[in-house]
Amino acid sequence: MTIYTHLASDPASPLAGFLERARQQRLPLTELFQFAESFNAAGQREQAAELYKSWIAYNDSNPLLHLVYFNYSVTLRQMGDLAGSIHALRACLKFEPRFGQGHINLGRALEDAGLTGQAIQQWQVYAEATSEITPERAAHRLMVLQHMGRVLENAGLMEEAESTLWKAIELRPDKTEAGQHWTSLRQRQCKWPTLAPSEHVSARQLLDALSPLTLACYADDPVFQLAKAYRYCKSLVGRPDLSGFPKLQPRQKSGTGQRLRVGYVSSDLRDHAVGFALSEVFETHDKSSVEIYAYYCGEARTGDATQTRMMSTIDCWRDISAISDSDAAKQIIADEIDILVDVNGYTKHARTRIFAYRPAPVIVSFCGYPGTMGSPFHQYVIADEQIIPPENEIYYSEKVLRIPCNQPVDRKRQIAPRPSRAEAGLPEDGFIFACFNGAQKITAACFDRWMAILAATPGSCLWLLGGGEDVDQRLKQAAQQRGVAPERLIFASKAPNPKHLARIGLADLFLDTFPYGAHSTAGDALTMGLPVLTFPGNGFASRFCSSIVAAAGVPELICEGPDDFVRKAIGFAKDRQSLASVREALESRRDASVLRDIPALVRRLEELLWQMQGECERGETPVPDLSNLDIYYEVGAEIMKENVEFVDSAAYRQRYVEKLAEWHAFSPIPFDSRLWTAATAGARR
Repeated sequence: MTIYTHLASDPASPLAGFLERARQQRLPLTELFQFAESFNAAGQREQAAELYKSWIAYNDSNPLLHLVYFNYSVTLRQMGDLAGSIHALRACLKFEPRFGQGHINLGRALEDAGLTGQAIQQWQVYAEATSEITPERAAHRLMVLQHMGRVLENAGLMEEAESTLWKAIELRPDKTEAGQHWTSLRQRQCKWPTLAPSEHVSARQLLDALSPLTLACYADDPVFQLAKAYRYCKSLVGRPDLSGFPKLQPRQKSGTGQRLRVGYVSSDLRDHAVGFALSEVFETHDKSSVEIYAYYCGEARTGDATQTRMMSTIDCWRDISAISDSDAAKQIIADEIDILVDVNGYTKHARTRIFAYRPAPVIVSFCGYPGTMGSPFHQYVIADEQIIPPENEIYYSEKVLRIPCNQPVDRKRQIAPRPSRAEAGLPEDGFIFACFNGAQKITAACFDRWMAILAATPGSCLWLLGGGEDVDQRLKQAAQQRGVAPERLIFASKAPNPKHLARIGLADLFLDTFPYGAHSTAGDALTMGLPVLTFPGNGFASRFCSSIVAAAGVPELICEGPDDFVRKAIGFAKDRQSLASVREALESRRDASVLRDIPALVRRLEELLWQMQGECERGETPVPDLSNLDIYYEVGAEIMKENVEFVDSAAYRQRYVEKLAEWHAFSPIPFDSRLWTAATAGARR
């Protein structure tokens, strides 16, 4: 105690300065806790206790005084001062009688003092004070908070929505609905880290709450993505009553001259990236071979040019947005659809339960969702060789079929006259990096790469889509924290699609995001002559952009990894002639590229549709492989704790095999066709 007194009286000691600031009421609560915790972490608990005691003496009007008393009691208990801790806890509850943790700790302290009866009485006081929090009322509160969060989110009040949803999460962290929206909101606001646990909500609970689409923006882990989709589907769809839905038998169409009836289900058949992608596909379909039905489940649209255009070429358009899933399924059955295409996947306004009724003999996922569905009723997924190379098929529950490029582009889209850089708010000189992906795709690691590129290329700037004033300001602050002047970030305001397309080509180089890369935005950029620099990962979302770049005929823009990405971006900015050569190649190969050969894409798509029909008629429709996915989820959750952004394919698989072997050693895991095969297990003996 002598040493402690000396430190407190020494004007040069840190404690002396903190005590003086506390006396003058100039020590904020956050700093008090920070400094006291630093003393505790260093084993200097007497100093922490003295700081708490002095702060309490001179700041007794603070509305959060009970929290200081509580922390003070914890420090005293750590010092072995049980009586002092009890005294501090009673003072804490005097200022805030409903502070639950104070009642809990006071009861435990009384129990440790041998006063069991008083401990029980203390807990009983709190139990009675909160008796109105019945399970029914807690459920009602949860529902109210979730509704408030939804409305605030739809109104664009993201901060308010996030705060409201967090209250719902802390109330019931085991319920995932609020957590799904909360994590998505944090991604859209570029709040890093995305998963921010608290005393009441664990990191695992937040991970469990991630939706498959949010997970794709969070990590490049296709095994965990598959397992997440599987669990999400079970939670979302459950086991609907199929008693009124007998198993459909295929209609014999092959070789009969009859048309194949194909139904597309989507909420995005409108002015939307998916609508733009599919417009020319619908127009190019061979109407003597296939008959196209569209089942629209999105918001009502008036004056939507893209939707009007699609409706004019589709054989039958049905709006199912106002009817139930079972009624929609019955309508599809009545329409005698042979192959039903899920264009939504797990995206906004998706109607996944419709497919659970199996309203068509064949169900396939295509175009709208970058990943596997992990469901027992999606039998096929359509992608391309770059997105899903043969060795990566193990990451998908569906049978993989391939078209030349998974990103259809609409060659008929309107493009306004190109503005000048000044008209677009850009500097006339200087190298302009750009990324027009949504803010939810920007991770901390991705942003670090961008800032490293800007730091190495003086005079350059980064042109991004505006995410709102708060988001834009947050990114500017993040740039400044990384040593980059915030004015080097320029944000593009919203613009009609023809005008947005026109301005894209003003930039010099598009920088892709990771792990969820550019999709339609990459197709737009390359169409307008803007080179897109990317690097592929292991999963669907992280490989999509490299597929588009390869299809555009400029594979030299596909990097080997994040380090190569940074190196090439800097190299292009410093050697503009090398980039000019890429732009020339892009322009010369543009019209003949795979990316823009929509007739070839549609011909291959129709071949696959007939292939699926033939397999169905022969009884060869594949059964989705869902084996061991609960185990893969648990193993993946452990691996996610390591928070590794990028790893090559071999190392990625090895991490899983090692974890699976550990699990198998404790409790045998049945062999599957993915990573835990008999050969894999045998190689580890």
